[in-house]
Amino acid sequence: MAQNIVYMVDTAFLGRVGEVAQAAAPIAGMYYIAVFMLGMGFSTGAQIIIARRMGEGDLSNIGRVFDHSIYFLGAFALFIFCLLKFGTSIILDGPISSPEIYNGILEYMDYRSFGIFFAFINVAFRAFYVGIGNTKVLIWSTAAMAITNIVLDYALIFGEWGFPEMGIAGAALASVISEAVVTIYFLIHINLKRKGSGSSLLAKFQLLQPHQPDREQFRVIFKIGVPVMIQNFMSMGGWFLFYLVIEQMGVRSLATSNIIRAIYLIFMIPGIGLFSATHTLVSNTMGKGMIEEVLPLVRKIVIMGFSMTIPFVPITLLFPEAIISVFTNNAELISQTIPTLYVIALALVIMPISMITFGAVAGAGKTNKALIIEMLTLSTYLICTYLFAIQFEWEIHQVWYCELIYLIVIGSLSFGYLKWGNWRVSEL
Repeated sequence: MAQNIVYMVDTAFLGRVGEVAQAAAPIAGMYYIAVFMLGMGFSTGAQIIIARRMGEGDLSNIGRVFDHSIYFLGAFALFIFCLLKFGTSIILDGPISSPEIYNGILEYMDYRSFGIFFAFINVAFRAFYVGIGNTKVLIWSTAAMAITNIVLDYALIFGEWGFPEMGIAGAALASVISEAVVTIYFLIHINLKRKGSGSSLLAKFQLLQPHQPDREQFRVIFKIGVPVMIQNFMSMGGWFLFYLVIEQMGVRSLATSNIIRAIYLIFMIPGIGLFSATHTLVSNTMGKGMIEEVLPLVRKIVIMGFSMTIPFVPITLLFPEAIISVFTNNAELISQTIPTLYVIALALVIMPISMITFGAVAGAGKTNKALIIEMLTLSTYLICTYLFAIQFEWEIHQVWYCELIYLIVIGSLSFGYLKWGNWRVSEL
């Protein structure tokens, strides 16, 4: 959720700058996250393989998987940087109808594009830590990112403490620096000596060693990782397209949706965290040969996710104005956002069930099947978005019913595959 925390903080601060800044930065942020999710998808494939090797007790192979991930992600980051830095103006020239929002996006991406190098290194480390089950380190890395981003957002957006007043560009620069801080944190952490063992994670798993690039190693990672890359890109790309449709409804509808997304991401943290953990737990369990324990495990994770997410529902229903006011001080915008917030409250009931079940499909190593499920779901989602927003001209809170449709479809398809599909045969 680290990237989404950056998005949330930017939304909250830029809500004090103006509706155009608040509308432009989140679109630019989603555009960035959409391409970032390509690297994230590849690292998720590596995470699944690392968890499988951990379950098998094959520690010596974990460093090879990690290093080959770094090889690919480093080269891929250079390609994505060029796309973000030099291709954004061409890609978004047609879809964005507002010149003010378009110029704001370009101003934001001019700085934000540099963060992709740090972001891709960070997701490789994330894959390693989640894959071996040492997830506590991610709490501290995310905290470091969030604190750095909050402090620098305040300083650079508003020009406080002697810093220049950069507005939307300041939000982008703050995000880049916060990602660099996380990279430094990870590099320090893997070199620290562990109590009792006298060795570091770097030595134990032979990370960042001069491993000769191995075609077979790349083949295995690509087989699992590429479908997740495409699936993640489609998922975030679908949300990006959703916002492009909303942008056609006007700045106010877009501002409302940006606030709702920021709130939704906060409430999704337990569910998404368990969704990521499901990849590791399912793959690790299968690596130990305990195939029949997978479905009971998934049920336990679903119950845990539901119990952690459901408390947000009454909070949302009882204190909507207080929650929305964190992101804007515009009384009229707060009032118009409340109905959409109620829709999200209903989505929170379904989200952990659907996403954890979906995560189990990929965790079993069937990332190609997960991609098919995502494609079918996303097609339904975007068709409904177009119909509700453009053809039927519904209100913004009614267009957000598409989120409910998305969750119901992806959960149903995932449940059907786990019940009747051939996921028990390992491909790793």
